[in-house]
Amino acid sequence: MSRPRRFHQLDVFSAVPLKGNPLAVVHDAAGLDDATMAAFARWTNLSETTFLLPPGDALADYRVRIFTPAGELPFAGHPTLGSCHAWLAAGGKPRQPGTVVQECGVGRVTLKQSGGRLAFAAPPTRRSGLLEPELLERVVAGLGVARSDVLHHQWVDNGPGWCAVMLRSAEQVLAVRPDAARLGALKLGLVGAHTAGAACAFELRALFPVGGTLIEDPVTGSLNASVAQWLIGAGLAPEAYVAGQGRVLGRDGRVYIEREGPTVWVGGDVVACVEGSVTL
Repeated sequence: MSRPRRFHQLDVFSAVPLKGNPLAVVHDAAGLDDATMAAFARWTNLSETTFLLPPGDALADYRVRIFTPAGELPFAGHPTLGSCHAWLAAGGKPRQPGTVVQECGVGRVTLKQSGGRLAFAAPPTRRSGLLEPELLERVVAGLGVARSDVLHHQWVDNGPGWCAVMLRSAEQVLAVRPDAARLGALKLGLVGAHTAGAACAFELRALFPVGGTLIEDPVTGSLNASVAQWLIGAGLAPEAYVAGQGRVLGRDGRVYIEREGPTVWVGGDVVACVEGSVTL
């Protein structure tokens, strides 16, 4: 039976409303079936909608299910930060002060307060290594760049299925106009370095298909997480940096990366835009 449930709509990876990546969060989602969650995610029509549930894992503080309009994801970055922010704002108390443990499709994900903002520990990648030659040719054709413009490439799949290429510069990344037909079903990240002294060390873009249409995500935590693991591990980036994302879409996302020992932390600001209840 439908009833009112607390609801947040947040902007993630931005301290300024409307400049980050929006997220819808439904609290107290126990009792909702898969079909209702999927239908509500389609109705919000945001890149992700999350549902907060009691944890099934005794070591977790809460469980989250993450839906896009097309289906459920085992993990995604901006829903992780946004869901944690909403859970804390609604009075959630972590078992261990200063650390929140989220349960999701990839298992437990740890979050912490870092510099006044939340950060999550990047989960391990499910697939890594160089892109296959045929796939790389397809990516190059789909981006309309020369093969020599791709400085590095890698599978960076931590759940959603990402692969990534590093182009010659942030400016080249921003200038790309992708060919959806050539890229097909790829979930592709682009990364390029800014010049020294810029506000961000790198610029990222995230491209993926939804219903046959190529979509660009405003700011992507999962991609930034696995790209950071790749770049830092390969000596292509410092152990702490800021990445920008979303400029092509008129956004101004900021992702704060820091490696501590073996863990890469992915941080960002979260700001509430809508708060109330939804009847589901």
